[in-house]
Amino acid sequence: MLTLIKREIQDHIAYFLGAVILTATIIVLALSVAYHAGPRNEAINEIIYLGLSLPVIVILMTGFSSMGVSQMYTDRARKVSAFLSTLPVSRSQILLARIITGALAILTVVLPLAATGMALRYLFAPPIPVFSGMLIDIFAAIFLVGFACYCLGLLTGWTTSKTATALACLALTCVIVSLILVKGLGPSTKVILILFIVACLTRTWQKFMSTSL
Repeated sequence: MLTLIKREIQDHIAYFLGAVILTATIIVLALSVAYHAGPRNEAINEIIYLGLSLPVIVILMTGFSSMGVSQMYTDRARKVSAFLSTLPVSRSQILLARIITGALAILTVVLPLAATGMALRYLFAPPIPVFSGMLIDIFAAIFLVGFACYCLGLLTGWTTSKTATALACLALTCVIVSLILVKGLGPSTKVILILFIVACLTRTWQKFMSTSL
């Protein structure tokens, strides 16, 4: 399993590098805004963070879904699983390694941002414990959104039409992001995302296991 995960990371290292670069950029911008605005200008901070967060969310979610598409479409086009199936590994192990790799890519973004958010909270926010809980909820929801987009990419990527795959994935990713903007990151949204993730993974598993390699 570890060998399969390592192979997936190597094959899609560009997504991990992109995640690291984008995360570092976000952290630098957040620290810069917090430093220059200061704790007395919280309203200004919130406006700037909101203005930066919307395009960043769209870029991140599109990137996560694109990674899922890339993994599955490349597999189908280059017969990667057909080759791996000649080795002592099962289809379920191949797909599971792929999913774990996607989750690791998302955590590459979420964990550093969560750590930065907690640090800024201790530096500038009032010492109220509820703020820490809110940050944890927010970043947990962000992980679910990213993983939902990634699972959508896995599902739409297992097709023979590259154009249809890209358009369908982009459209549905926009729907997911719009859902977050409309409903927020509350408990009901998390339940919807979890159900969506389960549905996507179940359908992907069925298609991957039943399709001839």
